[in-house]
Amino acid sequence: MALNYIWIGFFIIAFIVGLFRFIFLGDIEVFPNMVNSTFDMAKTGFEISLGLTGVLTLWLGLMKIGEKGGIVKIFSRLIGPFFAKLFPELSKDHPAIGSIMMNVSANILGLDNAATPIGLKAMKEMQETNTKKDTASNAQIMFLVLNTSGLTLIPISVMVYRAQLGAADPSDIFIPILLATYFSTLAGLISVSLFQKINLFNKVILFYLGGMTVIIIGIIYYFSNLPKDQITLISTVASNILLFSIIICFILLALRKKVNIYETFVEGAKEGFLIAVKIIPFLIAILVAIGVFRTSGAMDMLISGIEKIFLFFNIDTDFISALPTALMKPLSGSGARGMMVEAMSTYGADSFVGKVVSTVQGATDTTFYIIAVYFGSVGIKKTRYAVTCGLIADFTGIIAAILIAYMFFH
Repeated sequence: MALNYIWIGFFIIAFIVGLFRFIFLGDIEVFPNMVNSTFDMAKTGFEISLGLTGVLTLWLGLMKIGEKGGIVKIFSRLIGPFFAKLFPELSKDHPAIGSIMMNVSANILGLDNAATPIGLKAMKEMQETNTKKDTASNAQIMFLVLNTSGLTLIPISVMVYRAQLGAADPSDIFIPILLATYFSTLAGLISVSLFQKINLFNKVILFYLGGMTVIIIGIIYYFSNLPKDQITLISTVASNILLFSIIICFILLALRKKVNIYETFVEGAKEGFLIAVKIIPFLIAILVAIGVFRTSGAMDMLISGIEKIFLFFNIDTDFISALPTALMKPLSGSGARGMMVEAMSTYGADSFVGKVVSTVQGATDTTFYIIAVYFGSVGIKKTRYAVTCGLIADFTGIIAAILIAYMFFH
């Protein structure tokens, strides 16, 4: 529903701004340019979607090998003790516990197709023991915010788009996204814990959060002490080594389980092909709306207004052109993806703006969409503080993404 209003809004605002430029500024080219942009962006959307087919097919094939090899279950075992403390109202033998861990593990690995149905199953299982059926329980809110914070180890979709749009090294945003999404998740988890009075100083929670925080701080400290010209180089090399190591790990796990790796890859690859085809109408729809919005001059007015505010406070404004993606992210995943693609198409995938939008896109998930899908699936109408905590996670992730992009790429 949010995307519907956003899409309509782009066209209406573009028309009003175009009319203003035509009547008061005498810009007779504005409407012909707006119409031409619809054809140009439709063509761009189709070409990008078509190019996505190969890369998406490859990665989903590889992820299917990891899934069949048992990587999701391994992650579930590793984070089990931690999750038991985050969901105190669920008993250890509650059926939702397994689904929650499987969902979060799948999200961490970038297995969106597997994560969503498992997540809906977990929400349904929690709803069965929820005493107020129209009101979100503590466990459901914690689960939802963990999903909206977007903790991801392998940002497949962002790397796929970067590859299609000509990035020299599509995985150079791997470590920046990992850092940004960690801060987003940490902010969401802490905010929910404060509402629910969960003891964050519990030994188990401190062990997990403290350990991860020390690692993240160590990474940031290491890179902050490197010369600027070495940060990107070392980050790129480390990202590629880590990514390839994960692929080898998936293959070895599948071999241990005697999985037919080739057939499993083909099975996952087929899913990737179908997803790439399904993306075409959605991507074209949002790109055409954004193209009209930009050609009318409305995008420039928005960016210029925000830029003046930052200049007033003497803050560097090189990231400003990435803000539309950041502002769209909590509202619509498709809209933010379209903004990211449009920004990379305009400024270049390897430009600073291109790398900022990529990091922002991978830092969080779409709060309002996830709330609508997950809570809507079980008839919850009273979300309590779920939106507040989800937006705290989004805001933290976006700020972290911009700052980390400056550290790595500026």
